Amino acid sequence: MKSIAVLLISFFCLTLAAQVQTEIAPPYNIKTASFVQNNQNVAPIFRLGEQFEFQFDDLFGNEADYYYEITHCDYNWVPTDIPKSEYLSGFDSQKIQEYVNSFNTLQIFTHYRLSIPNNYTKILLSGNYVLTILNSDKEVVLKRYFILHENFVSVPLKIRKARTVKNIYTKHNLDFEIKTGDQILFQNPMQNLKVLLLQNGKFNTAIKNVPPQYTVSNNFVYKYDQETQFWAGNEFLNFDSKDLKNANNYVSFVNSDNDIYNTHLYTNNDKTNFPYTNYSDLNGNFSIRKLDGENNTIEADYSWVYFSLSAPLANPSSSIYIVGMFNNYSLAPEYKMDFNSKNGLYEKAILIKQGFTNYQYLTVNNKGIIDQEHAIDGNFYQTENEYTVLVYYKGSSDRYEKVIGRGTANSLNITN
Repeated sequence: MKSIAVLLISFFCLTLAAQVQTEIAPPYNIKTASFVQNNQNVAPIFRLGEQFEFQFDDLFGNEADYYYEITHCDYNWVPTDIPKSEYLSGFDSQKIQEYVNSFNTLQIFTHYRLSIPNNYTKILLSGNYVLTILNSDKEVVLKRYFILHENFVSVPLKIRKARTVKNIYTKHNLDFEIKTGDQILFQNPMQNLKVLLLQNGKFNTAIKNVPPQYTVSNNFVYKYDQETQFWAGNEFLNFDSKDLKNANNYVSFVNSDNDIYNTHLYTNNDKTNFPYTNYSDLNGNFSIRKLDGENNTIEADYSWVYFSLSAPLANPSSSIYIVGMFNNYSLAPEYKMDFNSKNGLYEKAILIKQGFTNYQYLTVNNKGIIDQEHAIDGNFYQTENEYTVLVYYKGSSDRYEKVIGRGTANSLNITN
């Protein structure tokens, strides 16, 4: 009987784990997949009812049919049991209607644009969502997270230096409150109230499951020493390829030996033991643009971008990836660097769309865990990062977790 009970418990746990929705990186031919608002690539966090878009390019350029599905999830990205008719007005599983072919580019592609809400689909509830793109055979092409929030509570947020002495120069600590006023009376807030902390909109380094430290009247206070700390990292590296035919400060040389452009960047050096250097970045974002182009979306070309990194102190058992918003910080094999023993450099070529691109080198240990403590570019409290706090609440009689508030702050305004 004990063996049967163990088997049943194991099966139940596996079933629950299998329900968790994870982001799925697209295949090789799908590039520059991004959420867009007001013609800018953005982290996928929107106020309920706001207009936004999801865009991507198909390098096959054959005007293939793609479809979309939207799934409502709970705090842990497990699909809820709410019928679609309750969180969607209209329906999904529709073909993406807006697409256009590239113009005057060496690399052909078809550009797709999905607007939400649209004539078929309007989202009615706040919460976590998974956007799934499928091909004409209804096979999954990619999955991406996005979050819709409401503004029932205010979330004042301050960025401070770490309170732990050993991390005072390498981490940022988030101090914040959830202010409800007299409008909301939470039921069992220590269990029903949850927060999600994000650095530069990245889900793969999010901090979760931190309860309120204490309450003052109707305010819930989070002033932890360690639980709300992020490794500060360093400013993102960047290159500008708006003019694919010429070199610049970050581009060593350009050629077109394999029918499309090849952009060779100068070699980067690890910065772990170097002092912090202040320079502006886009906090991991990218901007598609072409010199003298009228429509950057379809006139901006693709090029093979050749990266090289000198990191003699890197752990040889770890892997190094090139990531940014341009690839959704993906750890797919196509972004993993190879070590060239002849010149002692890590190298990789990635197909990237023309424009201004932020990127960073990410160290991942042999267990697949991101090693932020030993980041290639180091950790400096002076680094400028954008932080977001999202507040979730599910009352005892509620059927789903609402996202009831959002707070943002920048570490430029860091305090002791």
